[in-house]
Formats: sequence, C-alpha cells, structure tokens
Amino acid sequence: MQVRSSAYLASMKPLCRKLLALLLERYRYASVLAADVDARDYSVSRSGISVSENNRFGKRGFVVRVYTGEGYAEYSGNELSEEKFPEILAELEHSIREADGHFARYQTAVSADEPLQFVKSTEYAVDPHELGDEAILGKLSAVRKTAFEKKADLIDCAVRMSYQCYHKLFLSPKRDLEQNVLWSAASLAVLARRGEEVKDAYESISLLGGAELLDDLPGRLDHAIATLEDVLKSEPLVPGTYECVCTPEVTGMIVHEAFGHGVEMDMFVKDRALAQSHVGKPVASSLITMRDGAATGYEDVATYFFDDEGNTAQDTLIIDKGILVGGICDEVSAVRLGKKPTGNGRREAIDHKAYTRMTNTYFLEGDDRVEDMIASVKDGLLLEQPTSGMEDPKNWGIQCMVSFAREIKDGKLTGRIFSPIVLSGYVPDLLKSITMISGTVEHAGGGFCGKGHKEWVKVSDGGPYIKATIRLG
Repeated sequence: MQVRSSAYLASMKPLCRKLLALLLERYRYASVLAADVDARDYSVSRSGISVSENNRFGKRGFVVRVYTGEGYAEYSGNELSEEKFPEILAELEHSIREADGHFARYQTAVSADEPLQFVKSTEYAVDPHELGDEAILGKLSAVRKTAFEKKADLIDCAVRMSYQCYHKLFLSPKRDLEQNVLWSAASLAVLARRGEEVKDAYESISLLGGAELLDDLPGRLDHAIATLEDVLKSEPLVPGTYECVCTPEVTGMIVHEAFGHGVEMDMFVKDRALAQSHVGKPVASSLITMRDGAATGYEDVATYFFDDEGNTAQDTLIIDKGILVGGICDEVSAVRLGKKPTGNGRREAIDHKAYTRMTNTYFLEGDDRVEDMIASVKDGLLLEQPTSGMEDPKNWGIQCMVSFAREIKDGKLTGRIFSPIVLSGYVPDLLKSITMISGTVEHAGGGFCGKGHKEWVKVSDGGPYIKATIRLG
C-alpha cells in the first residue's frame, strides 16, 4: 500500500499558493515548504512501558524562503492564514536587515528552480497508526517476555520501536512537489551483570515502511543473547595498531564518521573541511567506492523524493576507486560553490535551518569472501557492534566506539573477546589501509545523525566487510 496524502496539506495548499504569489510580487524568488509529520516512540523495559509523540520531529508548519538579491532569508511558523501574511512579510524584512553583513560575506546566486511537478509516496504493509499503540506495545512486551524465558538472569531487555510518517509540500515559481514517506525502526537490548559490571548487546532493524518490521524482531533475540554471552567473557584490549576485519555495521560507522561528515559541503563554504583540498586526489584504497543519496541503489529510513529545499533526491558518487571526486551539498552551499545541489538539504523539523546532511551512505561491495578475509589475518581482530562515533572534518581525525572484538590468530577465531574498543586515527590512513572488501553488503538505519551535537536527522549507512589496519584502544 502507498502512504496516503495529507488532508491537512491539501487544505493548506491554496493558502500556500496565495502566500507564494504575494512573496513573488516583492522578491525575485520565493518558496514555501509545508509539512505534516506524525512521529511516535514506543518502549518496553525495566523502567516501564511508554508511548509518546515525538515532539522533536512530529510537527506541522511551514517555511518561507525568499531571495534578497544577495542571499536568502527565511520565516517559519506553525499557523498560516491570510491575516498573518503582513506579519510574515514584516518578519522577513526584519531578518533581511539583520542579516545584511552575512549577505555581504557570502554572496549567493538565485536558485535555478527548474520546472518540476510530481506527487510520490512510499510503500508499506502495516500502518503503525492503524495497528495502534496497544498492539505495538503488546508485540514489544512479548519479545521482552521471551528474552527472560531464554535467559532468566538478564537485568533487563529493553525493546523499542519508532516511526515517522511525514508529508511535505514544496511550492516555488516552477515547482509543485509532494511526498508522503513512512519509515520505521526497532531495537532490542539485553543486559546482564558480570560482577560489578553491566554488559549489553543489541539488535536493530529499520525499513522504509511500517510496523511490519515488528514481525522480524523476535528472530533477532537469539543472536542478541548469544552476543551478550560472549561479551560477558570479554577482557580489556591492549592498545595498539591491529589488522582488523570489520563487520558491515562497523564499516557503516566508518563510512559515516570517517568520511561522510568530511564531504558535507556547507563545511567547504566555511573552510572547515580538509576534504575540500583533496578533491581529485587519492584519499582511500583503490578498492573503495563510496556513494550517498536518498535515491541510491537501496532504500532505508533516509530515502525520500525531494529534500527540504525542493531539490530531487540524488545518487551521489563521493569516492571512485580511492579518488575523492566530490561531496554532498544543500541548495545554498551549492550555489555559493558553483555546484549543482545534490538533494541533501535537510531540516531536523520545520522550525529548523536546512543543512547539508547525509542520507543513505555506504561503501560498495568488493569480491572477497569473508572467510578468506579472516583466514588472511595472522594476528588481529574482528570488530563488531558499533555504538557511537565522531569526526573532526577540519583535521580528518576520527574516534569511534565498538562494543567488542573477536581475536583472530593464524586465520582463525580463537573465541577470545575484548571489550570495549575505541577506534581512532587519521581518516586517509585508515581508508588507504583497506586491502580486502567482501561481496556481502548490509545496511542499517537504526540511528540518528547530529550536526555539531544538534540538528538530528534520520540516516542509514553500511557496506561490506572490510579488512584494514586500525589503531585501537
């Protein structure tokens, strides 16, 4: 089934058109983005059962953008009526006066605004809104109950689900776009005690769709418990540089943190990204090809049809056989740099600014077998279960957390486990050290990405198993 259009946006569209026409009497270019977003979070854990609307993302409202002749000014709100038009115009004029020095610093050309019109929707099997809160919580509770039946000494099994159904309308002089998108994500985390320590393991799933993903969650429980049993046997790792094989989940974190943020081209405009000076140069092993885009070869939580500036979703090549060929950009950054927008202008919500943001980001597959990759390691580690990471785009430093690593000796897993693991280093050194890439590719969209510890958007990442030399602590 396809996600239906929003009745609210349909009722607001004539008013948005009137506002756009009024703005175009004063400004060379104007656009209106209107959104109707339903976002809900569910949780079943030791601390209780909860269901709540996600007020960070679940909002209705609109954003007006106008071109001043030197740059763009914006106004956002959650109420729109003809009586408010004078207030909107006055607020825009005020922000233009306040931003005069900013316009002088960053000269910005007007949007190309090529003609385009469409209405597009994603598919789903089970509507979480129609399924209802009680049924969703019942499914989560059943998974938690089964976890304790399988391992009675668990401290907790926390089971969660979230979904976001968003409807967006974009109007400009030459564009009339509508999209209706539903994504869902779920996770389970099992915790147990080892002495005074508490160890955990988790599983997560995500999809461009609805509550049908809950049917897959019980099947992840055995693997989570088996992983927890391994982690409970873990020991500290001696810091050093190791030959490592990374699972696709860890590869995805490296893709996102090690290089994704570094090619967000709004950082190029501000001269805050070292990648800007390396376009056309080798930055990774010749085995590495990297892409990003909401219209890439796979679908996940960051798939959409147009971004929050009215640019269509793209499939952007970033690294081609080790050579950095370009980056991703929002509309304003693109025109300042003389580039075409890549459809990566995203807002946390309707009342937030648009920034260049990643979408579905990944390394392409190679042709090595995973068993051959492990067999090639004399003395190293298999890294599993990423937890968090950060990158410094200005200096290309990286620091990521991985839950645990399995020891490899003479090409075989020994059963010895180390935890926790801190992965760090200089990004090109890490990427250039990659010598093997599997033909097995996996993607995950369980997490969010923040820009500067704020401005959260949903992303997915992934890729194949990779073999690399990495500094660990």
